[in-house]
Amino acid sequence: MVQLKQIVFTKPYTAEFLNVGEINLSKIEEKSVAVKTVVSTISAGTERANLIGDEAVSIDKTAKSPFPRALGYSSAGEVVAVGPAVTKVKVGDRVAVYWGKHINYNVLSENNVVKIESEKVSYAEAALAQISSFSLAAIRKVRLELGESMLVMGLGILGQLAVMLARAAGAYPVIACDPVAERREEVLKNGADYAFDPFEKHFAEQVKAVTGGGVKTAIEVTGVGQGLDETLDCMARLGRVALLGCTRNSHFCIDYYRKVHGPGITLVGAHTNARPSVESYPSYFTHADDMKSVLNLCGGGRLPLKNLIKETDSPKDCQKIYTRLANDRNFPIGVQFDWSKE
Repeated sequence: MVQLKQIVFTKPYTAEFLNVGEINLSKIEEKSVAVKTVVSTISAGTERANLIGDEAVSIDKTAKSPFPRALGYSSAGEVVAVGPAVTKVKVGDRVAVYWGKHINYNVLSENNVVKIESEKVSYAEAALAQISSFSLAAIRKVRLELGESMLVMGLGILGQLAVMLARAAGAYPVIACDPVAERREEVLKNGADYAFDPFEKHFAEQVKAVTGGGVKTAIEVTGVGQGLDETLDCMARLGRVALLGCTRNSHFCIDYYRKVHGPGITLVGAHTNARPSVESYPSYFTHADDMKSVLNLCGGGRLPLKNLIKETDSPKDCQKIYTRLANDRNFPIGVQFDWSKE
């Protein structure tokens, strides 16, 4: 038997590190695996919304999300037990986990783990694979062609990842946009060709000047109506925009007739659940296949995920970390929990 220890949001603005029971690793279900967590990553936007009790955390308007809540869907660790019917991994394998929790042992379907094939990929990097797959799915959905321009609006962790992946996918130029100067400086180190402040008076003109009249593809990551509006101002005719940011509480009025309908702009929803469950096909990959792509790119030196890891903490310090997340708009883009410190 092993003791389970987990980060739980017990009420709004409150995170606790709790004993949540025990599990017998020798008696897990047939197609399940048990993974001893080494590193888990905070997804700042989603976790903040859940932490503060935002009622719009689900796409389903009728869904209820009472406290307590447990988050932490992107992690990595070592397989320590497998059910008798498991075929994809074995005990001792290093794996990236998706839809797990901030917990010392995740027990879940073998379909929710992806083997880390390259020894060059650290657990910390692999713990970013699930989050990275969100940005990768958005890039696939705008059907980026080699040499086309791409704009990324919003430079939190998803935006920073989108810039890295756009560069790896052959976009040029890659234009990154955020009002925070530090994030613009960071993204230039991570592969952006240009970084602009969308609040500057002539922002759209700047983008059009470096793209020859307008950007072909864009990833909107702010989840704010004004961010989408400003993105549309930068688009070329027949451009494609992926809506990656979660627009939970936006009532911003956009002139869709002149900014979308007239120029023939494609808007595509890029929520991570809007993807196939079993088999990948062009522009729409499964979670597992996108994560494999991320891990391969990282192992091959094409995706420097380690550049995004800005802070590593003990899960015991979760209340302090989540208090900062709730109140500090400059919360670091890449914060992880090291479970060896639990």
